[in-house]
Amino acid sequence: MPDLKMPDINNVLIAGNVSNEPTLRRTSSGTPVANFYISSNRKYRDNSGIWRENVCHVGIVAWHKLAETCITTLKVGSSVLIDGELQSRSWKNDDGSTRSVVEIRARRIQFLEPGMTQDVEELATERSEPKMDTLQQIEPTEFDFGYQNLKI
Repeated sequence: MPDLKMPDINNVLIAGNVSNEPTLRRTSSGTPVANFYISSNRKYRDNSGIWRENVCHVGIVAWHKLAETCITTLKVGSSVLIDGELQSRSWKNDDGSTRSVVEIRARRIQFLEPGMTQDVEELATERSEPKMDTLQQIEPTEFDFGYQNLKI
């Protein structure tokens, strides 16, 4: 059987409540990293028809500006929607044993609390909007397919 190429998809979308105060640390190069947990509840009926609840505690890691925003905005109990990807990491403890964890690396966090409707995306580097006076008109080319004449 020929080797099958699996799609390179790693996407997680989860809603829950922050269950501990986010902590901020910095890498040796000064990059901010925030870690916290969320609790996500799932309600279901068991085989006897009784409603049950399952609570899933998930570790979240946020980097750069997103990390700083988490520290200043989130508190225990805050409702959030997190868009990210699963990542695993391992390290050695002081006693030499290897530990590992699977967590969600947040790409975007939507704050669901009233008055906290901002949508925060991770910014790997500082971005700035171009100044309007520095924009210039570019002459159409044969590859523009006539879109410059399109009226919206």
